[in-house]
Amino acid sequence: MTGEGQAVCGVEALVEDLEFPSDDMSLFSNCSTPIARLQGNITWQRPQEICQSPVLFPDNINLGHAKQGLLGDCWFLCACTVLLKNRHLLNKVMPPDQPEWGDSRYRGVFQFRFWQQGYWMEVTIDDRLPCINSCLCFSSCNSPNAFWVALLEKAYAKLHGSYENLWAGQVSEALVDLTGSLAEHWSLGDFGSEQDCEQVKRKRLDLNLLCNVKDECVLSCSTHSSPGGASELGQYHALTVMEWLDVKTVSGSEVRLLRIRNPWGRGCWGGGWVGSGAGWRSIDPNCASDLQAKVVEGEFWLDEAEFLSQFDDVTVGYPMSKEGHLKSIYTGNPLIHSHQLPGRWIKGHSAGGSRNSSSYATNPKFWLKVSERGEVLVSVLQHKKWRNKEKYAQTHCEDTRNTQHQHYQATALHMWKVEKKRFNLSRMLNKPPCASTHCHTYEREVVLHGQLEPGYYLLIPSTYQPGAEAHFLIRVFSSSSISLSALKNSAPSLPLIPDGEWETSYFHSSWVEGKTAGGSRNFLSYWQNPCFPFTVNDDSALTSGVNVRITLHQSRADTELHPIGFHVYKVLEEAGRQRILRDEDPAASCVPHCYTQDISLACSLPPGAYTILPSTYEPDCSADFTLSLSCRIHRKVVKSQERLGRAILEVSHISVMQS
Repeated sequence: MTGEGQAVCGVEALVEDLEFPSDDMSLFSNCSTPIARLQGNITWQRPQEICQSPVLFPDNINLGHAKQGLLGDCWFLCACTVLLKNRHLLNKVMPPDQPEWGDSRYRGVFQFRFWQQGYWMEVTIDDRLPCINSCLCFSSCNSPNAFWVALLEKAYAKLHGSYENLWAGQVSEALVDLTGSLAEHWSLGDFGSEQDCEQVKRKRLDLNLLCNVKDECVLSCSTHSSPGGASELGQYHALTVMEWLDVKTVSGSEVRLLRIRNPWGRGCWGGGWVGSGAGWRSIDPNCASDLQAKVVEGEFWLDEAEFLSQFDDVTVGYPMSKEGHLKSIYTGNPLIHSHQLPGRWIKGHSAGGSRNSSSYATNPKFWLKVSERGEVLVSVLQHKKWRNKEKYAQTHCEDTRNTQHQHYQATALHMWKVEKKRFNLSRMLNKPPCASTHCHTYEREVVLHGQLEPGYYLLIPSTYQPGAEAHFLIRVFSSSSISLSALKNSAPSLPLIPDGEWETSYFHSSWVEGKTAGGSRNFLSYWQNPCFPFTVNDDSALTSGVNVRITLHQSRADTELHPIGFHVYKVLEEAGRQRILRDEDPAASCVPHCYTQDISLACSLPPGAYTILPSTYEPDCSADFTLSLSCRIHRKVVKSQERLGRAILEVSHISVMQS
């Protein structure tokens, strides 16, 4: 909880946040990162103690950009660029008109909001900031008097449990937390053995794809090793692409130039377009002069060829309109329809693993109904593996190193077009999906994009390993009207067996007085009862033992139950028509009739055609009922060649604070 000090001489004391105190508890989680060496050297000061005239934002917006300090959170600072580009997003994250220093309402407290698992969460902090020698030791603005970045960083640290928990991460995660939109991770480097993965090929960066949203989307790039043009970049560092444009050369061709910003706030590049590099001599001098004048401290130009060869990854953030609608980075169209539903993979129940596993069908399943042809984005966002201490304070449940593997399961999403809402699940899953993310990847969110025709679609999110547990949120954004619902089984799944699987069908029907309530075999009206044909295939009889399970459930209160039972009859095929062998004994029976809601039978039947006749003991006893029929099948594991995508490396870097 946030507390306040005692009033002194009639003046109300400034707020001191008791939930996120100004001590080592808020700085460190397990002292596993380089900032652990700062223990004992950090003091906490309010902005008015650091400079004479603190403000949230400087008059010159270019001086409002984030500058990284001793904390390895360049990934978060790169994402903060989206707030300076979009005032409506900034106002969402940092509600406007909060009392600043010098305002009579100022009490040393600020409020922020972050998007978490589908909702905006409010985080309140005091403005005591970690310092060394009266200078901010973590992030700041290029303007020494502006403090919005330092306060936002503190609020994000509180959300994560400590500043140390911000060391290393993904730009895509921070972008989603700051906007509630989507972000995609695209790769530039060599994939080695992953070259044959379709999705990886699709994720190759093509800046032409982004032309429709180039002024609205956020583009970040990262390197996992020192690029050839860098004078001091180390491993795992993220930078921001401020803009890109095509420039005419003196020879009449075009060259694409990108302006990159380093969150350190100082130069670090030595390529052909830095300073008086050779690249500038290839374009008109006046144009060169104008472009060079755009560069502020910490920025540099490079051409597309350098960009593609020197950086490993890019992250693209989807724009979010003032109305709260996602904009497609592929078409620029607003996706005005959206739905989201929570889900969970539970070991032994719904954590079925990839399509390499015979338990794949037990994964959570969702219906997507598309009303008319349109552009659709589907994402699966999993919750981070946290253990909550208090409302905000969080610590890693099992992490000893800050790696992506330990935060998230490797996940993927597959989609099938369903011609009818009633379908055979096992047969459907043996067919290739109409769309998928292909590789399972260790990312918080995987995204599927496509143009979908009207109809029903089955969505199945999965982890790579069976039994891997996690909570997730499935989100759908579309240009056309859609609906999303979870597909729930009407009865518990039957256990898998080593040499096969159970294929289960459900039939809902009724005994109706005077029509289909024929009663037991003691009555001539018996054959009026509903019947349910099925076939036992040759492959299901290859294994000895039970190959058919039948359950009859009547939908009546315990005090109003009818005695129920059922018989299974062999069916003979004659001249293209089927005839029940009424004169022969049933092939199997579940009798005597019992006053119970459920009766079940497990039996072994030879290959052939059969029908089930459920009945009440006496005729004209009306009731609704459900019949479940499970047959053992021998479905081979789908030859899907599911694979793990490469591990996503988190970006961080120690930046020496300049005095």
